[in-house]
Amino acid sequence: MGDNAIFRIAGLTKAFGPNAVLRGVGLDLRAGEVTVLMGANGAGKSTLVKVMSGVHRADRGMMMLGDKPFSPATPAEAMRAGVVTVHQNINDGVVGALDVASNLVLDRLNGAGSGFFFNPRKVRREAREVAERMGLGIDLSAEVTDLPLADRQMVAIARAMAHEPQVMILDEPTSSLSSHEAERLFALIERLRARGVAILYISHRMSDIRRLADRIVSLRDGAIVGQFDEKPLDYEGAVNAMLGQNLGLHSIDARAAGAPVFSVRDLRIAPGAKSLSMELGAGEVVAVTGLVGVGKTRLAETLFGIHTPLAGSMQLDGRAYAPKTPASAVRDGVFLVAKDRASTGIVPEFNIYENMSLPFLPRFSNMSVTRRRAERQTAREQIADLKIVCRSERDDLATLSGGNQQKVTVARWLTQPSRLLILDEPFQGVDIAARHDIAAKLRESAGDRATLVFLTELDEALETADRILVMSENTIVGEHRNADVDMDRLLAEVAGQRLEPAGSV
Repeated sequence: MGDNAIFRIAGLTKAFGPNAVLRGVGLDLRAGEVTVLMGANGAGKSTLVKVMSGVHRADRGMMMLGDKPFSPATPAEAMRAGVVTVHQNINDGVVGALDVASNLVLDRLNGAGSGFFFNPRKVRREAREVAERMGLGIDLSAEVTDLPLADRQMVAIARAMAHEPQVMILDEPTSSLSSHEAERLFALIERLRARGVAILYISHRMSDIRRLADRIVSLRDGAIVGQFDEKPLDYEGAVNAMLGQNLGLHSIDARAAGAPVFSVRDLRIAPGAKSLSMELGAGEVVAVTGLVGVGKTRLAETLFGIHTPLAGSMQLDGRAYAPKTPASAVRDGVFLVAKDRASTGIVPEFNIYENMSLPFLPRFSNMSVTRRRAERQTAREQIADLKIVCRSERDDLATLSGGNQQKVTVARWLTQPSRLLILDEPFQGVDIAARHDIAAKLRESAGDRATLVFLTELDEALETADRILVMSENTIVGEHRNADVDMDRLLAEVAGQRLEPAGSV
């Protein structure tokens, strides 16, 4: 235990009924250091964060902030003491109905000494100061609910950082950020580290971990099972400790495409963009990779009938395909696992089997009577196939971890046969083991459909796809069979650069 630890946890336990979630956790957070916490979904990360931030009370154990006991009754109390958290669920960090300016200074407006009267000019001035200090670059008058997911996340992070905390907890903060936005976040973290802030950074992204970590702590089954601070850091050891098994980057045997299933010709998805063409065959899994903001989600939603292409044509099984709505796409056998599961993918108030069957209720109904037995059996099969951690298919979705909720979102669209299955960032917010489960299921179930997966992380594309397409500026700029990939060329295409062939002048 370092002398510069400003936050200490010892013997922390927390149970929900008979389920022991934290089992004697001990951890020091040191001033001016980034401690990365790694753990599989269900390991207890979220519960630990919620105890530290005042959402839950521990059953036993103690926390110390500086030389004083720390046991916040509410998140506001934790925040006032100097422990500030940016939760994985972005909606926990922003108020959608308010504008950006109000969100940035909301905690000051609610705090002691804020007065009885709302002063719009003062709010705007203070918000501008926060935005400039954080390099936010977002219209302060925009309503947060109208912002893209990445901008909402940046607002949540800026709001938290405005508190100038002693301890900053960041839970998967780059999951929705482009590389440029992530670099801005990393620069802010470097600034906090230089000021002596202790930072707990929760992430599954190896690129984040390699970039930031001074130390890695592995959590498994509610207990700390490994601490890695010797340089160079043992990343593989940390992953293996987290999972309790050796699990490296899996290579795959790239399969050849079967008969053509889906194709687009000269499709233009945005004003001023170049057109794109592609063909997808039966049984193959194709990844589309590229930075956030290059048009991946726009393309996915265009194929699903949410947007109308500006030019070009599509064919499905040799016939013209031009969906007017998502419902017509589903009728044609084209399914989309949406990127933002919180707002478009799931219904937290429903249980697991209700969520899985929701888009296909007519197929589970007979003369307007829903066949619950068939719904439940289908859900049980998906729970087993995707290793969804739950008690039964009747569990409310809100009781599952984020990774298991994501598995349910994917499983929903695997309950029925499709001709084209589109997945937009299906690994967002899931751990490495869950990522392997989902990728394996996609490949195993590919059958005679075409599968198109939109991914920002290159390692995810390499572990999942038979073929990799690269997007930049709303068009496709590269194609690679996933065997002996030319990584220099792939990375150059992702970065929007042209790499001349070897030997060219």
